[in-house]
Amino acid sequence: MISVLVVDDHVAVGLGTKALIERYDDIEADVFHDSEEIREVMHNKQYDVYLIDLQMPKINGLELSKYILSVQPEAAILIFTGFDVLAHYNLLIDNGVLGVLSKTSSEKEVVNAIRHAVKKEVVLSHQLVRQLRIVENASNINVEGEMKNIISLNDEEKMILVEVGKGKTNRELAEILNLSQRSVEYKLTDIFHKLQVSSRMEAVQKAKELWFIPTINF
Repeated sequence: MISVLVVDDHVAVGLGTKALIERYDDIEADVFHDSEEIREVMHNKQYDVYLIDLQMPKINGLELSKYILSVQPEAAILIFTGFDVLAHYNLLIDNGVLGVLSKTSSEKEVVNAIRHAVKKEVVLSHQLVRQLRIVENASNINVEGEMKNIISLNDEEKMILVEVGKGKTNRELAEILNLSQRSVEYKLTDIFHKLQVSSRMEAVQKAKELWFIPTINF
């Protein structure tokens, strides 16, 4: 029997996911809606697969994944989200997440992903693979007569710009990245220098023009 822990702050989504995957005789699931509650569970119970929403209050999916892996280093974690994850993908994988699934994935895709995760096989939804392919193709296009790869942004810088585009303040960015507010300011200054801009909104717009981040905010 494969044991799954679903973590989603939306009660209906969490319970719906549990009902969906428990249609299969070899899968059982528990659901938590408050990411902070996981801290009380991790030391006493271990699940085969953790299915975690990316965008949650209090503790986001990335930070929760880091915490779970600090307690259970071999944990198989899948990020399950309705938001665009392209700009976050490398950062998630670099921090030990085994795969990323869209909430628009079919029932079969979700169940297959869980079964692959148990085997420690990397999991990507079809939607994400298509997004990665689109960006790969776009990266080969000249922008305004110059090669885009003259400018380089790392995954953390891209994630910062995505969050800035959503209207996040420096203080909120510091909480998301687990950094001091001063460190966030330094990172934004570096980004401004790389993109040759002088404001947050100019940086976001330039990054979109260069295909560093999605052109549509989710």
